[in-house]
Amino acid sequence: MNNFQKGLFDKLQENANIKPDEVYKVADSVKNADFSDERTVRKLVRHLAKMANKPISKDKENKIVESITKNNMPTDMQSLNQLFKK
Repeated sequence: MNNFQKGLFDKLQENANIKPDEVYKVADSVKNADFSDERTVRKLVRHLAKMANKPISKDKENKIVESITKNNMPTDMQSLNQLFKK
């Protein structure tokens, strides 16, 4: 696991109380998913928000879905944090 992945898992556990094994289960369930499909991505974003027991505004959901479907995801922790803070 590289530093980015470790930082992401640490951040998830710290902020959302989501354990790495739960993330892996979700990842396995969507490993063949089409991330250019808005419906698929929106369902995943909602599922993860529910897992974290964190409400997500429609605006934030839209921004996350747009970033993922347009393949414009951050590649470092600082950028990832900015996406989720918007």
